[in-house]
Amino acid sequence: MKAGVGNTSAQRAGTIALRLFGLLFCIFLIGPILAFVPMSFNGVALLHYPIESFSLRWYWDLFSSSEWRLAFFNSVVVATSATVLATALGVAAAFGLWRGRFRGQGFIMILIMTPMIVPSVIGAVSMYFSFAQVGLHYTYVGLILAHTAMAAPIVVVTVSAVLARFDGNLLRAAASMGAHPLLAFRRITLPLIMPGVVSGAVFAFAISLDDVVVALFLAGPDQRTLPVQMYMRSTDLFDLATAAAASLMFVVAIAMMVFLELLRRRDQLSQKHSGAAAGQ
Repeated sequence: MKAGVGNTSAQRAGTIALRLFGLLFCIFLIGPILAFVPMSFNGVALLHYPIESFSLRWYWDLFSSSEWRLAFFNSVVVATSATVLATALGVAAAFGLWRGRFRGQGFIMILIMTPMIVPSVIGAVSMYFSFAQVGLHYTYVGLILAHTAMAAPIVVVTVSAVLARFDGNLLRAAASMGAHPLLAFRRITLPLIMPGVVSGAVFAFAISLDDVVVALFLAGPDQRTLPVQMYMRSTDLFDLATAAAASLMFVVAIAMMVFLELLRRRDQLSQKHSGAAAGQ
């Protein structure tokens, strides 16, 4: 009896310690960002605490500047386009690898994952020289294709994880009833793997939106994205409009994480209901 109480107390102490460590680790990661956000509301151009006066001055400067507006526009266009292409290619690649059983499948998966493994600067230099040969450097098309190559592997990973628990007998049943493979994929496979597809698309959008290295090599003055604009302003003439832009990107990142968490809970709830229905 005493041993049981001792084990329970030790387990509770371990749980509390683990949660405390997790909280401190989150503070360590997010603390510098949270300390930087209030600076964007400083009424004067001083990067220090305490804040002398609260103002939306820097947000007004952010949205009234043609350079910042162009950077916002470029980021949205490039990230959205790259996300659409990366999602389409990633879903097709993941489904093909799941359906196919052939030699060298693992090697192909490693090749697909290469953009996630190779350092960004190496990939950026390689793409710059490759795209320069065909005139795609300093163009929207080149930047979108580069971000697509960077983001597609994460879509393959998320979709493959969902396909790992997909029941292939559903497609066989659809084929036995005369359904075309494309129709079976659209009506059966795609709805069931949609959580993985959406998660991959969100991560692909985040990768493209956050990229600096590749955009520095491939983007010209007209294609300068928001992270590149922030980098150039911080090295040239730093002002708190950069802090305002960083704060907005932080809010977007939090919104995406909340969306993914809601999607995860919805997927778990649907699986629970499906399991309950199968048990009945």
